[in-house]
Order: sequence, then structure tokens, then C-alpha cells
Amino acid sequence: MDIDFTPDLGALDAQTAVALIVFEDELQAGLGAADAMSGGAAARAQAAGRFKGGKKQTLDLQGVGPAARVLLVGAGLRHDATPADIEQAAAAAYGLVKASGATTLAFDLTALSPEQAAAAAFGVRLGSYRFDRYRTTERAEQKPSLTSLRIATPQAAQARAAFAPMAALADGVQFTRDLVSEPANILYPEEFARRVKSLEAMGLQVEVLGEADMARLGMGSLLCVGLGSRRESQLAVIQWRGASDPDAQPVAFVGKGVCFDSGGISIKGADGMEDMKWDMGGAGAVAGLMHALAGRKAKVNAVGILGLVENMPDGNATRPGDVVTSMSGQTIEVINTDAEGRLVLADALWYCQDRFKPQFMVDLATLTGAIIVSLGHDYAGLFSNDDALSESLLSASGASGEPLWRMPLHGGYEKQIESMIADVKNIGGRPAGSITAALFLQKFVNGLPWAHLDIASVAWKKPSSDPTIPDGASGFGVRLLNQLVADRYEG
Repeated sequence: MDIDFTPDLGALDAQTAVALIVFEDELQAGLGAADAMSGGAAARAQAAGRFKGGKKQTLDLQGVGPAARVLLVGAGLRHDATPADIEQAAAAAYGLVKASGATTLAFDLTALSPEQAAAAAFGVRLGSYRFDRYRTTERAEQKPSLTSLRIATPQAAQARAAFAPMAALADGVQFTRDLVSEPANILYPEEFARRVKSLEAMGLQVEVLGEADMARLGMGSLLCVGLGSRRESQLAVIQWRGASDPDAQPVAFVGKGVCFDSGGISIKGADGMEDMKWDMGGAGAVAGLMHALAGRKAKVNAVGILGLVENMPDGNATRPGDVVTSMSGQTIEVINTDAEGRLVLADALWYCQDRFKPQFMVDLATLTGAIIVSLGHDYAGLFSNDDALSESLLSASGASGEPLWRMPLHGGYEKQIESMIADVKNIGGRPAGSITAALFLQKFVNGLPWAHLDIASVAWKKPSSDPTIPDGASGFGVRLLNQLVADRYEG
């Protein structure tokens, strides 16, 4: 979609839908602007209905002026309005008219700041995402008709400048959503690694370790997950050197990339197994974050580690009861092969801290169904051994609109993952399943400041109640971690 910031709306015609973002405490001003375009229809429609400018409220006027439609979308009280409120209002407007036949969506944002105008464009970028690569028989009227976005703001140049880093962030979110949406027969570990390798064109450095490389490093924990698959496991290492000192200590992000999770020998039930194509959502988010950092030329050194595997049943697959040796030297009794993500992360985390000595590590993983039981589908679980890092993440969560809830990481739960024959076992039973999974991971961070984000609850939205997130892959984590870096670690 073409996006343009202009000083005024310009000429309106039957191919243009016009939208205004309206605040509750400035309702009359918003109605006045809409009336000028609709011959007074906005005030009449508002009087006959219940539109007050509240969040998620809309008023849709058709056939009332030169424009195809005039839309009013609410954003609540002006002094309370956050960038997320503006983004969602703009995305809601897009959703109402995306397949209406109009080709241009024009926002009259002359009463908003340039930063708010940029946020509106960002909201439309996110809300217009569509994964349609494999649709071949879709009818024309089902496809989006909008091809351009025009935003009227008296400070067009400032809005355009404010939007530039947002556009890079939107590109990163889209990259993640594309990865997570792909079916597993298309996006297997080697293909995932190839797509990440293509990011070298943006200035990222990408290395890909194959199974022989990982075997030499002693990554028995990660490698045991892919033994039943015909697809070779991979470890992708992505580096961005944007700090003034290219050798300065980096920040690090580690992603679980199980491109398909059948459960292995501990095979899952058939219902919903197709969703296990997005069990690589953590690795997808890390890849999208690195895309965004490179796209906006972030002034930081950052490392992304992706553990990419496929978990399948086979005569060579890891069995329940097997013992494997991790890169750290710790032995792991595999009780359940469907608790495989933590086996991948164990070696990826150890490798990351051992090689890069980062300031901290944050891992992202669609790790447990238990986090959905705990938090539903609105929050991701945050587990950490470091209060300062946790507070930074929670602050970034509020600013980015990607919500986290800190969960306990109490040592008393460790008894559940004690093994009779090895250093640790990979699952501790149903009680506190997300906590015992995080405690397992903590054994492989070697005391480094670390946070684990269990995103199983938020990586896939179906249905989605947020207009900036179409049904399907959310891209959760990209905005959050980009905000963390921007707020705390760029110099």
C-alpha cells in the first residue's frame, strides 16, 4: 500500500473513503469536520445513534457527499489517548472499508500531532497485513480494494520523519507474520534459515550451523529433537552491529523454532495439530526483531539465535526415558518428547552466553499450553532471574501494547524436575507447568541476566479482537523487544 502524508485531504471522489479520528471530549469538533464533508449527515447520524467517540466506536456514512464514505472512529478521551489507541482506531477504519471498492483511504488528521498521524499510518500498516500467498480462487469482491493511504496533517514532513522507524518496525512484524503463517511443508528448518540468510542484504551478519557443526559443539539436547525428522536441524546466528563501537557487548535474543511439532513419540492428538506450524513463533519474532533493528539502523549491537528443528515420530526419534547430554554438560532425562522446545532452547541459550557474553538474554517461545490456562490469550508470561531486566520489559510492554505478566520463578518448584538418573528431567507434570519449564531453562543461562517470554498464549490470534492484528499470526514480541532496545540500550 502506498502511504503519503500531505498538508490537506485534496480532492475527494467516489474512489476515496475519508476517515476522522474523533475524541470523546472533542466530539463536536469531529462532527463539524465530518459534516463539512457529508452535508450535515454526521451530526444527524450521531444524534440518531450512540456514537460518542469512545474507543472502538465507529460511525459509517455512505452516499452523503463526494467521497465514497465518511467514517468516524473513536479514540476515547484526548488526554488519555495512547499511540495504541490511535493505531487501533486507524486500523478499525481500514477494516471497515478495505474491500468496499474504494481504492484510497484518506484520513483527516489535521487536529492531531505529527506523531499521532504517524501512529495512524502504522496502525493501518499492521491492520492491512494479509497472508494470501496460496489463495488462487478468491473472488474479486473478497480481496482488499484499497491501494493507497493518504494522511492529511499540517506537519506532513514531521509526520513522515516520525513514521520512518515505524515503517521499519512494521516490516519486521510482517516478516515475522509471514514466517509464522507459512505451512510446515514450505517452511522447514533449512528454508527458515535461508530466509534469514537473505537478511544479509540489510547489513545483518548471518551464520547457519548444521547438524555436524552442532554435534561438534556437543548440542545433544537440541539435536535430539530432530532425530525423527528427515529435515536437518539448524542453528541460525544473526548479528547486528549498530553501536558506535562494533565490539561493544551486545544484547541477545533467543527463539524457539520448532517448525512443526507433532509431539514426537509422545504424539499429540489430531485436533488442532495443524496449528503446530506456528510452534516456531519465538524464532519468528527474533528474526522479525533483527529485521526491524537493521531496517531502522538501531544504534546497538544485537544478537539473535534461532534454534530450528522439526519434531516428528520415527524409528530414529528420541524416546521417552532417553538421556541426552546438553552443550553445558548437564544431562537431561527426556520424559516427554512433546516438551521439546525447552530442549532446543537449552543448547541455544548456553551457546549464546558462552560465545557472545551478552548484557542479557531474552528468549521467546511458544513453550507451554499451561500459560494459556494461566493468562488466557491476552498476556504473555514473563519469567526472569533479574528484577531490573523484568522492569525494563514490563515498561516496554506498556509502551508497545504487547502485554506481559510476570510469573513466579520460585526454587521450590524445582523438585518437580528432579530426575532419578540424570541432572534434570524435561517436564515436571501438570502443576505449574509453565513455571517448571522456565526453571528448566534457567539451568542453561549460567547466571547471566535472563528473561523467558512464554508466548504460546499470544503468538496466534484466532479470532483477533485487535484491529491491528488480523486473524492468524500476531508477530508478538517484535514491537515489545524493539521498544526495549530503543528505550534502554541504544546510545
